[in-house]
Amino acid sequence: MAAPKKGRSASAQSRPGRSLALILIAIAALTGGMFASGNTTPRLGIDLAGGTSITLEAKSGQESAINKTNMNTAVDIMNRRVNGLGVSEAEVQTQGDRNIIVNIPKGTNSEQARKQVGTTAKLYFRPVLATEVSGAAAASPTPSASNSSSKKATDKATDKATEKASSSATPSATATSQGRAVTDALKDDATPSASSSASASAKASSSPSPSASSGAEAEAAKLQAAYTALDCRKEGQRAKAGEGAKPTDTTLACGTNSQGQWQKYVLGPAEVAGTDVKKASAVYDTQSAAGWKVTMDFTSGGAKKFGDITGKLAKNQPPQNQFAIVLDGSVVSDPSVSQALTGGNAEISGSFDQTEAKDLANVLSYGALPLSFREQSVTTVTAALGGEQLHAGLIAGAIGLALVVIYLVLYYRGLSLIAIASLLVSAALTYEIMTLLGPTIHFALNLPAVCGAIVAIGITADSFIVFFERIRDEIREGRTLRPAVERAWPRARRTILVSDFVSFLAAAVLFIVTVGKVQGFAFTLGLTTVLDVVVVFLFTKPLMTILARKQFFANGHSWSGLDPKRLGAQPPLRRTRRPSAPADPKEA
Repeated sequence: MAAPKKGRSASAQSRPGRSLALILIAIAALTGGMFASGNTTPRLGIDLAGGTSITLEAKSGQESAINKTNMNTAVDIMNRRVNGLGVSEAEVQTQGDRNIIVNIPKGTNSEQARKQVGTTAKLYFRPVLATEVSGAAAASPTPSASNSSSKKATDKATDKATEKASSSATPSATATSQGRAVTDALKDDATPSASSSASASAKASSSPSPSASSGAEAEAAKLQAAYTALDCRKEGQRAKAGEGAKPTDTTLACGTNSQGQWQKYVLGPAEVAGTDVKKASAVYDTQSAAGWKVTMDFTSGGAKKFGDITGKLAKNQPPQNQFAIVLDGSVVSDPSVSQALTGGNAEISGSFDQTEAKDLANVLSYGALPLSFREQSVTTVTAALGGEQLHAGLIAGAIGLALVVIYLVLYYRGLSLIAIASLLVSAALTYEIMTLLGPTIHFALNLPAVCGAIVAIGITADSFIVFFERIRDEIREGRTLRPAVERAWPRARRTILVSDFVSFLAAAVLFIVTVGKVQGFAFTLGLTTVLDVVVVFLFTKPLMTILARKQFFANGHSWSGLDPKRLGAQPPLRRTRRPSAPADPKEA
């Protein structure tokens, strides 16, 4: 029986180098990933880097309107609004069922940001008067009508999926241009003339009276100048395109075409509002196998207005037979029509995939919902205050780590080297993972997260203490170091796993049931707890196995922390042989 035990013991102790190599390779890989991605420091949260944090609560007359789909659409819209301010690394995310948190880094006007994210989305259907690729040469040709989308059944508008229907106006992969080029009036000049703009405006709205002709020409000339200067490739100009325009105004807007190029538009007064859409859905056309499409149902008033505008547009040539779906000043789709759509419903069809169709349906539905947001709280943190908080947090962490190290050195002596090395490996893994989580899942290290990392120092050290004490108990019973390590590990392992499981469960529950910055604490605590298990199994135990073979530890040096005399060890257990029974009873 002794031989198999010895064999298993030797096998268990013969592979510690593999575990150490594995964890060192993981550290090297994570380090390489940091430098390859250009992110060498963790992303800091608003409370550390400074900025503005806005908490919004959804409000609606229809409680059913506050659902996951609409909240996600609102996040997309707000994210685009904040990005329109020229903000980098802004965060917009849902928390709970009806809250949206907007975190805007320092350098942004907080009042402007509050106005941008706190207002209800504005959705309008506007006629397209002129359009061209932003920055295109003056000789850009006007595509023929054959390049436009095919015209389908009654009461249906077709888009041909020339641009992806999403709240960010991303183009689809089709190659057709939908007639979105410079109009006939722009063939000789890359910018609309005053007469062409005024004429186009007249086609999409009521004709101005003779007394207003001079005023209309002045407005058209102003519009022409703005259209000429507009470059939708520049983020700042896209954000200001059509700024301050009323629904009754002719305005400018930006979008993207099927080739991913920025397109600029001259749009007429809004003829239909988003509130005129009763319902929009993404459905798959099973009858003609034409793919995904978006269906719209209008209110009674919206049906009449939509029928009137599509009747006017159907008489025009491309691109003036198109209407633009404009969300917050950006064109998300521009379908064309060939006849008046008076049935109270319409369909936008083309080469959509499922995601594109659902995105456009969400945009249309969101504009139709009476959904608004109320500010729950607005927190502004200056960069100086954030720096002070980070500095204080780092000092607290350093003090906590120093106290743990001092305790380990005084109490465990040589064993403290193993514990300190394990703490350094755990710290390296935590730092690298937090750094890489910034660009991947937008994890930001805030002050509660720093607190979670500080608390994790004690949790990690506790695992080492459990293991060391089990080893010392085995030595007290009279065993030598190498068998003591192997006998102590199974019992210490169970204790460590149970303890870490409880800590991780607490962190998971805290992360699920809380909102806001407390989640940063819970996330960091859970992450470091998992890493504690990894480090103990792949680094601390293998390293202890290797050092147990060294004379300094194996012989119980007084500074090793494993001196049998200092531990009060019992003498080694020895077997005593009983005298054999005499063969002759008389001799006994």
